[in-house]
Amino acid sequence: NYFVVSLALADMLVAIWAMCFNFSVEITNGEWLFGYFMCDVWNSLDVYFSSASILHLCCISVDRYYAIVQPLDYPLIMTTSRLGIMLAVVWCSPALVSFLPIFMGWYSTMDHLEFRRRHPKVCSFTVNKVYAVISSSVSFWIPGVIMIFMYYRIYVEADRQERMLYRSKVASLLLDKHLQINGISVGDVMRERQSIQMQPMASSKMKRERKAARTLGIIMSAFLACWLPFFLWYIITALCGEACPSPPPVVAAVFRVGYFNSALNPLIYAYFNRDL
Repeated sequence: NYFVVSLALADMLVAIWAMCFNFSVEITNGEWLFGYFMCDVWNSLDVYFSSASILHLCCISVDRYYAIVQPLDYPLIMTTSRLGIMLAVVWCSPALVSFLPIFMGWYSTMDHLEFRRRHPKVCSFTVNKVYAVISSSVSFWIPGVIMIFMYYRIYVEADRQERMLYRSKVASLLLDKHLQINGISVGDVMRERQSIQMQPMASSKMKRERKAARTLGIIMSAFLACWLPFFLWYIITALCGEACPSPPPVVAAVFRVGYFNSALNPLIYAYFNRDL
């Protein structure tokens, strides 16, 4: 729940800082009203909070992996101190691809920086190839691969335990038939009762894990559907430059879809958190 609350905070800050400034640009037909410095602040906050939101999703997938795949070791692995370290990394590491390179001018070309100085009412965010590769890897590609791997492992484990539960039910039915045919001793009765008591518990646990796997699938699908178009556009346009024109409606669409993930996350986790 610490991760979920922290994620909700990150998503709220995306809405407050990134979306509000973006809305102001749209209603003024692209004119930036807040000066050169605040343009850097806006771009930094946009990258920072969006990256923090994605990294939270990655940490939640790791947390759920240990809770579902290694439940006995989970309290030993996800200790309070380790949880604190993970949250600190999630909140601090996005600064390395946002505030630092943007305020130092490392993110863009000299021509673009000069253009911005001459036109303070234009707040554009044109990145160079090195920054595009590094920032997209830290903010999306690496966390995305980790999330896919974790979800795959959770699904495999849930499927394995479901097969084990099915085999135990078959064995219990065969045992019951055997007892009916050959007579029932006291020891046999005790074993049968124990089997009958354990099955509902195992079945209930299996249902929870299947629900958790399905919920993570929904979270994963929402994450990829919202952010994959943006980061594909981001890396392609950065690498091929002017050879790949970006129509303004396309740019606005990929940004809005990416932001929509921050609006979607609280709804998904509020509804499905009991399954996780």
